[in-house]
Amino acid sequence: MNIQGYQKMTLLDYPGRVACTVFTGGCNLRCPFCHNAGLVKTPIAHASAEADVLTYLAKRKGLLDGVCVTGGEPLLQPDLAAFLKMLRDMGFSVKLDTNGTLPDRLASILSQGLVDYVAMDLKSSPEGYPLAVGCEIDPQTVKRSATLLRESGIAHEFRTTAVKGIHSPADFASLGKWLGGNDPYFIQCFVDSGNLLGENVSAFSEEEMQALLSAVKPYFPRAALRGMS
Repeated sequence: MNIQGYQKMTLLDYPGRVACTVFTGGCNLRCPFCHNAGLVKTPIAHASAEADVLTYLAKRKGLLDGVCVTGGEPLLQPDLAAFLKMLRDMGFSVKLDTNGTLPDRLASILSQGLVDYVAMDLKSSPEGYPLAVGCEIDPQTVKRSATLLRESGIAHEFRTTAVKGIHSPADFASLGKWLGGNDPYFIQCFVDSGNLLGENVSAFSEEEMQALLSAVKPYFPRAALRGMS
């Protein structure tokens, strides 16, 4: 596993769990608003990182009850399944974050019963994907992943980070028409980490975020805002 680091404890990354967050390196997208630029640009793996994480978790049994595996894009890791199995064997509940563009790899993880919760990004409307992800992808891969999640019976959520310069209310209406359903869906407020992949992006105001929510709500009735101060 290419593990770039871990956050020892979080109450935010895994709903309802006291968790550790593990960050994997590498991503197949180049979203200009990505706040983890250092994880995306083919970072070198730290030789002892996996062992360090597992040692830490072994000492925290009974104190932590979940592990969130995020990135980058964790599904790029060839040994992800083995790592998730180790987490499950240690007694931890496992949450996976994914961008949804690797449905075959997601299907394999789901079919093996290696995760308890999945948070999947919906970057934009189908027509807005190239701008949002900084490269060309087939949005239908994202739709396939959404269908896999819905059919798996595994707890999940969808989410979109809303970014001025990337999104508009029309994008959220189009996204809703494309993938809407009764799933939990969150529009997240963009935060500039100071280590972005791109430029000329900023956060929407609270009023503007409410307008985005209104645009998507007819299609995702459980939609809500996340990360507003």
